[in-house]
Amino acid sequence: MTRGRWTLRRTLVVGTSVLVALAFVAMSLATILALRSFALDRLDQQVREGLSFAVGRDAFDGRGGDGRPPGMDAGNPGSDAGSPAPRIGTLQAVIGSDGTVQRSGYTRADGTLVTLSDDQIALLRSSVSTDGAPTTVDLGADFGAFRVAGADDDGVTVFAGNSQADVTATTSALIVILVAVSAGTLLVAVLGLSLFVRRSLRPLDRVAGVAQRVSTLSLSAGSVEIPDRVAAPDTDPATEVGRVGASLNELLGHVQSSLAARQHSEEQLRRFIADASHELRTPLASIRGYAQLSLGEDAPMTPTQARSFDRIESEARRMASLVDDLLLLARLDAGQPLRREEVELTLLAVDAVSDAQAADATHEWRLDVTDDLISVTGDENRLRQVVANLLRNAQTHTPSGTTVTLSLAREGSAAVLRVVDTGPGIDPGVAGRLFDRFARADDARNRDAGSTGLGLSIAQAITEAHGGAISVESAPGRTAFEVRLPV
Repeated sequence: MTRGRWTLRRTLVVGTSVLVALAFVAMSLATILALRSFALDRLDQQVREGLSFAVGRDAFDGRGGDGRPPGMDAGNPGSDAGSPAPRIGTLQAVIGSDGTVQRSGYTRADGTLVTLSDDQIALLRSSVSTDGAPTTVDLGADFGAFRVAGADDDGVTVFAGNSQADVTATTSALIVILVAVSAGTLLVAVLGLSLFVRRSLRPLDRVAGVAQRVSTLSLSAGSVEIPDRVAAPDTDPATEVGRVGASLNELLGHVQSSLAARQHSEEQLRRFIADASHELRTPLASIRGYAQLSLGEDAPMTPTQARSFDRIESEARRMASLVDDLLLLARLDAGQPLRREEVELTLLAVDAVSDAQAADATHEWRLDVTDDLISVTGDENRLRQVVANLLRNAQTHTPSGTTVTLSLAREGSAAVLRVVDTGPGIDPGVAGRLFDRFARADDARNRDAGSTGLGLSIAQAITEAHGGAISVESAPGRTAFEVRLPV
């Protein structure tokens, strides 16, 4: 999962856990370094004390002829009757003014004294200064690292040192303890932090749940109710989440008010269109009747009068058609139920192509249907209107000689009716609003007759009222309107 897809909960838990882990690492490093520095300081102090003691012993002029201190038995290097036994892990070396090694040894953990080799003596002489400052020297795998200090005493060089094994062991043990404690503490902290963050973000989850449920509502049309609201405990203005919840409630209230106002306005407009259309049908019928009556009389009439009455009848007929279309759309928008009966789409398609052929012989009309009868449940008159509008649209907006094919087939559980023409196609600029009311495609296709711009919107409204869908695909040389209806 990428960082951009992380939830707020995961971001808080991981981010805080990383900061806690970095704090543990910094604390552990500081503790280890402080302890090691303290232990080395104590070790250096012991080395200086051992060097002072070694220099004092060598200043005593009583060494045996074999170079051993007084009381040291040659057969028992670990015994010294004249001085206390050396501490375990200490190292001493005495080099005479002539460069000979007068005495050297390292006390093992079992108390035995081991003589240093010539290479180890040479390493001490080359690595350790004689100013008394302790220096770390690695004497090999058998001995390990030592803190060694050196001093000159009347030409005699004395080295004294202590093993760093105890410091290393203490530091290693501390590292193990810190790692174990830090890991356990971090695990407990992560679990506790996860529970704490989850509990703290529950109000935000509830607010997000309300927003998500509201986002699934269909708000595009019709009467819309938004019953979801953020609960009162999650709208406390004293908290950030509460302010978000309160703002969301206020926003939802404004949205519902706006949707209610929109619905009220649409209903008023729909009612006005329906009432106006219904009221206009009677005077338009009267105008057409009087125009036809005047034209039907044998009374003498000037050419101007005759043409005027003819145009009055023609425009009254066109206005009556427009009024009928508006009234139909208003009724469909109002949810007026359609008749539900079995409709034979195959016979309907045959009739529609025959009617188109009789009305316009300048286009080539074709029919492509399967042998089986395809039927749907719906309003036959309205479905005939859908097919007629699509064929009339192809006739109106394509030039003469265009081939228009009406095809009908069954695809799965849907009856698919297509009207395909070979015209110039639809301008992409008007394709997006083709099914809008009073939409005109005059810029895209040739126009030989008037168009109200309501044919396709009526076809879409009737199709959707039958539970179907209508779509269009267009390219130069091929435009296809597709109607899908449930069988």
